[in-house]
Amino acid sequence: MAEPVRLIKKYPNRRLYDTRTSAYITLVDVKDLVLKHEEFQVVDAKSGEDLTRSILLQIILEEEAAGAPMFSSDVLAQMIRFYGNAMQGMMGKYLENNVQAFTDVQKKLQDQARNLYGENPVINKELWSQFLTFHGPAMQSMMGAYVDQSSKMFQQMQESMQEQTRKLMGGFTFPAFSPNAADKTTEKTTDKK
Repeated sequence: MAEPVRLIKKYPNRRLYDTRTSAYITLVDVKDLVLKHEEFQVVDAKSGEDLTRSILLQIILEEEAAGAPMFSSDVLAQMIRFYGNAMQGMMGKYLENNVQAFTDVQKKLQDQARNLYGENPVINKELWSQFLTFHGPAMQSMMGAYVDQSSKMFQQMQESMQEQTRKLMGGFTFPAFSPNAADKTTEKTTDKK
């Protein structure tokens, strides 16, 4: 029988209480749960509201502030711009799929290393370090090509959706708007350059 999801309660004093161990825990402990792939849910002790995402975002914020950030300011700014945008839902799925693809590649490489060298964690850690030292640029190039391809696919999808929207909405008339007005504005801006 599967174990129920680990429940962590957050109290008004901002303390986290792990109901499985009957002890107060810190964000570092929650991070450890994430690293161990343990399923958990953080809820507000009074309202029962699910706070899991909020806690995970707090952990990410602390990791980003700790010295070796994963996201540049430009990436974070771009992510913020997607909020409230019509593409917000699609962007979330796009990022999720890309992270999953990266995780799958990493798992395959780890499985191959485990098959070749066994379960010795020290050797595996040293091998990963050597592998990334020698093959890091190639991996970055490969990931860059993947991101490039993924970006092009996303751009094509966006253009296709815009075209479908134009076709769908082209038959409707909207006050003070003509479908060709946007094109003319674009042409005027291009002509001035």
